[in-house]
Amino acid sequence: MIKKNYQVNKGNELKPRIGFFGRRNVGKSTMINFLTGQQIAIVSETAGTTTDPVKKSMEIGGIGPVVLIDTAGIDDEGDLGKMRVEKSMAALAEVDLALLLYTEGHYGEPEERVERWCSEHGTPMLKVLTQAAAIDKEQLIDAIKKALPESAYRGRSLLGDIVSQGDTVVLVTPIDSSAPEGRMILPQVQVLRDLMDIHAQAFFCQPEELASTLASLKKTPSLVVTDSQAFQRVNQLTPKEVPLTSFSVVLARQKGLFAEYLEGTRKIGNLKNGDRVLLLESCTHNVTCEDIGRVKLPTALKKATGKELQFDILGGQSPLPKELSQYALVIQCGGCVITAQQVKARLLPALEAGVPVSNYGLALAWCNGIFERATKIFNHD
Repeated sequence: MIKKNYQVNKGNELKPRIGFFGRRNVGKSTMINFLTGQQIAIVSETAGTTTDPVKKSMEIGGIGPVVLIDTAGIDDEGDLGKMRVEKSMAALAEVDLALLLYTEGHYGEPEERVERWCSEHGTPMLKVLTQAAAIDKEQLIDAIKKALPESAYRGRSLLGDIVSQGDTVVLVTPIDSSAPEGRMILPQVQVLRDLMDIHAQAFFCQPEELASTLASLKKTPSLVVTDSQAFQRVNQLTPKEVPLTSFSVVLARQKGLFAEYLEGTRKIGNLKNGDRVLLLESCTHNVTCEDIGRVKLPTALKKATGKELQFDILGGQSPLPKELSQYALVIQCGGCVITAQQVKARLLPALEAGVPVSNYGLALAWCNGIFERATKIFNHD
């Protein structure tokens, strides 16, 4: 039997982020070139050469692929410099480990600001004294490996504590105009790979094929996982004794703030006329008439609550609005293309502002009246 709750390497899909922070000309770009053994970042004696965060992938033995992020100086000056500093501080939100570079006798307010941010947000930080003596590359890499949380590169199985070797799982995957051409969406691929690692048996079908698929199985499935947009139909076709959830809910449990999601989703019923809802969509894609975030979810929320709601949508990693308190609810997408740290960083400002948070899949489950069923299987968390 496959041991439940096993750890899986994230590989190339979602690499841990390691950020390099410090004053101008402290050696951040030089350090990245040193670690990668390549001339990746531009190095100059002119302060302020790096203006925007620059990313480069490399392999670290025992961890796998990681992304190194070079940032602008945290002591930059002037109006433009202030914007660069803001971008550098914003980059802290997406890293799993911050390397704070400094020189002898120069550790003051800029460094303390980074250190304070990391302390307040629980981000591991490694101080590196540069330009003082030769730095041993292996020792630095060993220090990075010790400081980088294992959770950044080894994640809990999506369904390893729910499904066992030999279990049957049905994956319901609608193919419509919002589906990517010639391929499956990433959450579906991730769940399938997870089931393969568990050695469970996965069966794919579209919603209209679910009844015949269930009838053809020799044994009752241990779980049915559906795309959120097909929740209502799949709920009707799936026997009540069979656990049912969605790809988005599975992903939310692995990399989101699941307890906060559950609490925030239950507050959808408290929405009032005129309330504003912020939708956070991590990927960039072509919008269709069947788009979940821009069309289906807003429509479902208005219908389920009976309220006239207003919606704002942020795509990619666009900066969050400064006044988050104007929103009655923030709803995050599945986050399949970003790391757990990035999801957390997107949601924490809302929680700190007292705004409840939810997730696309959980919100759609609530709108379809099957929220409790879609989350019941995870009640042991």
